[in-house]
Amino acid sequence: MAVLEDLASCIISGNAPKSEELTRQALDEGMAPAGVLNNGLIAGMNVVGVKFKSNEFYVPEVLIAARAMKAGLKVLRPKLAEAGVEPIGKFVIGTIQGDLHDIGKNLVSMMLEGAGFEVIDLGVDVSPEKFADAIRENNATIIGLSALLTTTMVNMRSVIENLEKIGARDSVKIVVGGAPLTQNFADEIGADGYAADAASAVELVKSMVN
Repeated sequence: MAVLEDLASCIISGNAPKSEELTRQALDEGMAPAGVLNNGLIAGMNVVGVKFKSNEFYVPEVLIAARAMKAGLKVLRPKLAEAGVEPIGKFVIGTIQGDLHDIGKNLVSMMLEGAGFEVIDLGVDVSPEKFADAIRENNATIIGLSALLTTTMVNMRSVIENLEKIGARDSVKIVVGGAPLTQNFADEIGADGYAADAASAVELVKSMVN
């Protein structure tokens, strides 16, 4: 199992080439893809999440760790599919219509992927209709709405109202986040959860599928 401990360490230190190499090595040694995912890649990203939450790591370190995780995942993904390993959940995320900021959204996407979710990232300036289409097409059960501007965060309400209008609101959990948001605002618009930062978002989303 030393190879998986080394793999987790590579994720934490953000060594993408070594992460890819160790993922291949673990598979070559006959380790189960799910074990490599959970005890190597996800174990490493879990530590990154804890360090980020306690201010030991900042955004650049998390982005570098996520890049290393993606390098390993690139090797692992086909093997997971062959083995029939399902993601722990499907998560649709996007920056709300009228807003073009994406650093926070990208951070949440990467950390959720590192936690074992399949993430469908719709990008920025996403309309209520596009969110609804993505939920339907991917059978997603959770969506994340992001905004950085006070002028655009009100558009989150439109996404929720549109889901209510088409009868899809009850089938999904809605999580919101972004600098100007508060728990009160989330409650006001009828969201299911609010996260103040990327690490909290991962904890919140994981709690929704358990």
